[in-house]
Amino acid sequence: MMDSAEFRKRGKEMVDYMADYLEEIEKRQVYPGVNPGYLRPMIPASAPEDPETFEDVMKDVERVIMPGTASPACTELEIVMLDWLAKMIHLPKEFLAGGDGDGGGVIQGTASEACLMVMLAARTKVIQQLHLKHPELSRGEIMDKLVGYFSDQAHSSVEKAGLIAGVKMRTIPSDEKFAARGPALRKALEEDKAAGLVPFFFCATLGTTPSCAFDNLLELGPICKEENIWLHIDAAYAGSAFVCPEFRHFMKGVEFANSYNFNPHKWLLVNFDCSTLWVKERTDLTDAFKLNPVYLQHNHQECGLITDYRHWQIPQGRRFRSLKLWFVFRLYGVKGLQEFIRKHVRLAHEFEDLVRQDERFEISADVTLGLVCFRLKGSNELNKTLLENINQTKKIHIVPCKLRDKFVLRFVICARTTESHHVQFAWKHIKELAVELLNGGYQTQIRN
Repeated sequence: MMDSAEFRKRGKEMVDYMADYLEEIEKRQVYPGVNPGYLRPMIPASAPEDPETFEDVMKDVERVIMPGTASPACTELEIVMLDWLAKMIHLPKEFLAGGDGDGGGVIQGTASEACLMVMLAARTKVIQQLHLKHPELSRGEIMDKLVGYFSDQAHSSVEKAGLIAGVKMRTIPSDEKFAARGPALRKALEEDKAAGLVPFFFCATLGTTPSCAFDNLLELGPICKEENIWLHIDAAYAGSAFVCPEFRHFMKGVEFANSYNFNPHKWLLVNFDCSTLWVKERTDLTDAFKLNPVYLQHNHQECGLITDYRHWQIPQGRRFRSLKLWFVFRLYGVKGLQEFIRKHVRLAHEFEDLVRQDERFEISADVTLGLVCFRLKGSNELNKTLLENINQTKKIHIVPCKLRDKFVLRFVICARTTESHHVQFAWKHIKELAVELLNGGYQTQIRN
């Protein structure tokens, strides 16, 4: 982990590197002289376990990246980095581009984009299937029948994707642990099929935004497979934790998924934006979005030789985001990333213990990773006022959620430099404001 002094040193070195590049750019080839697939043999098949030096990484920038300039190196490195990351979190091999399957990964901007892309792909796939069975139906008539599903705890971006895709969306009630379960999905499917609708998509969440709950993939997955429903998994926040073996039990059932997404920019030390999406069948995306004007054609169209990511995303162009993954994975190593996650989980449990020791407070949901849902025992109005007082003092910032009928405060450990003394400071501050509120400030404010 870089301290401020090393950050300044490396920053100056990078400026010198860029200046040297610009000064000597005429010595470099205008067009790359590499063939598709050139990069994979030049680097290891998996991320290093232990940290490597900054000098070694920079040497490899010249050795590995520069021969392919920005493109195709941009694409080639992304393919391999998504395989590295898939191996780190133990995704099924069908999601890897370098395996025997037809899958692969791609970097999107956000989990919202990832959800929209796979929903549109699922929509295209089911429309094509239904049109073959019922050629008398128009695309519009088929669209009117489609319905997608998501938990009442899922992120709002799933519902937004449905609005953009122009399909009906239905929420599935979660259980007492705020998780979506198989029986609830089955009930909704039976009702909708009886009404003449066509279920085509379900978004399961691993680590919901309100409480970090985990939908039951072992129940939901077989139902989606049986009903030919595209199962997308949104693990935007919690997915980073799966670099640690002790948290992978939350992924049980992932083998049923058609697509899987999480955000390294949330909790894996990668700067925004970097949202990683994998699909089991890459043609599900490319068949839905592929256009090939002559000015974008090249010698090796997507037929196994290369990956053309413009068919995997909304924009045509893209940035070289896989470099961020390459640097982070090598400078921290898998062990360093695991320790980073484990430290944050320990700090979250430290905060949980402090809350439990104060009988005026209560924990509102299971604490599994870096999120603690808590509240003062009492009314929603009391907790809303506490939140307002916390955020107005501007010493710490807390975002709330609603769990059933309760207004809940969310304490999240996510900053790279968070230590135990920060947790202790935050709890002391929260407790002081709560005491002030309970000793009269709340009643006075309500009367006014």
